[in-house]
Amino acid sequence: MTIDLHTHSSASDGTQAPAELVAEAAAAGLSMIALTDHDTTAGWEEAGEAAVREGVALVRGIEISTSRGHRSLHLLGYLPNTDDPRLAIELARARDSRVTRMDRMVGRMAADGIPVTIEEVRAQVAPGATLGRPHIADALVAKGVVGTRDEAFATMLHDGSPYYVGHYAPDPVAAITLVRGAGGVPVLAHPFAVRGAEVTDELVAELAAAGLAGLEARHRDHSLEDTERALRLAGRHGLIVTGSSDYHGTGKLNRLGEHTTEPREWSRIVEQSHGVKVIGEGGSVRKVRR
Repeated sequence: MTIDLHTHSSASDGTQAPAELVAEAAAAGLSMIALTDHDTTAGWEEAGEAAVREGVALVRGIEISTSRGHRSLHLLGYLPNTDDPRLAIELARARDSRVTRMDRMVGRMAADGIPVTIEEVRAQVAPGATLGRPHIADALVAKGVVGTRDEAFATMLHDGSPYYVGHYAPDPVAAITLVRGAGGVPVLAHPFAVRGAEVTDELVAELAAAGLAGLEARHRDHSLEDTERALRLAGRHGLIVTGSSDYHGTGKLNRLGEHTTEPREWSRIVEQSHGVKVIGEGGSVRKVRR
């Protein structure tokens, strides 16, 4: 099996509809993908129907933004039951915070003479999608202010920018507890990427003790040294090791399947889950519960 456990659709900041993403995964020869949009499960139903048509196994997941010391860490939650009220409330709170954040960021940019409006930003967002900085970037590209999303983030949308505004995000320990409580399996996304918080060995130990299941070791934003460090820490704490593309369509250079997860590591995720089931695993179509 060829398994990519981190992808995004237009339900958050990817550029492809969930069904288009699944079809591209099939064309790329992937056996299984996880749809892990930011703080939302809005793409699950469409992706699930496409997975049945395309013969690709679909892992339903989310990527939760968390914060420790005003720095961001991302937590992937695989196979959670989002009918769990505590998780549902927390995701809704995060999405609502993102909306007011965009208003404030666009207001700061407009005050500085950058020609973008919140209406132009909203025009870049698919119905029901989680609003985020990439949608401001897309509006700036559409207006010709910058050429690409990457340029927008490098010049105006990075964390140190005067236009940056934070949004609500739970502590990572709280998020791990929520994912576990919903029957899901929490894995720390790209822990040593430059854009994230400084993830120390001590923090990984704390998160492992709180219920963290794994580390996304193989990722485009990790150097060889980062990957080796993640592997050492995973071995020390008995954590699952994953590899993923973090694919966003044309929104990033990342390619589907450029990093993958070993089947034996995927089996460890399944063993720890008791939320929703995989759709179409092993090429079969199974009745799944929400």
